[in-house]
Parts: sequence; C-alpha cells; structure tokens
Amino acid sequence: MAFASAITSRDAWGDHAVTMGTFTNGAADVGGDINTGLHQCEMIILQHGKTAVIANQPVINKTLPADGSAITVVTDAGEDGTWLAIGDAHA
Repeated sequence: MAFASAITSRDAWGDHAVTMGTFTNGAADVGGDINTGLHQCEMIILQHGKTAVIANQPVINKTLPADGSAITVVTDAGEDGTWLAIGDAHA
C-alpha cells in the first residue's frame, strides 16, 4: 500500500478555510503528499494515531504559506494519522 490521504471534513473559521483528514502509510512508506483542498495552506497540524509512543513526530517538507493544495509530509515508516490544515480556499 502506498501513502494516501483523504479530506474528512471542511469548515470555515472566521475568514479562513479549514480542512481535516487522515493519512495512511504502507509498512515501508515514510510519507507523501497530503492534498489539503486549499488554494493556499498557511498552517498544517499533523498527529500520528496510535496507542503506543512513536519515536518521531511527523513533519512537513514544505515552506508555509504554500500555494497549492499538496503538502509533502515525512513520517516514520508505516505510521498513520490525522491532519488539520488552515488557509485560503479561493483562487
């Protein structure tokens, strides 16, 4: 299985658009692109989802704010989680 992400919720907080979702990795995968659905991503919060401690925090490999919806993330191999992105939904 390859890295995959999905948007599970959309909202508006004041004048910002907010999208939330999940990401999954295959056993040997260490990240990929999250499609936030935003025209410009100003902030993204990543959280691994597991019942045990994970050695490393997931990180983004992109300078913010970022034009476009694809945000590259780096994770430990095989780790899944959730994300929340805030930015601008309009072109």
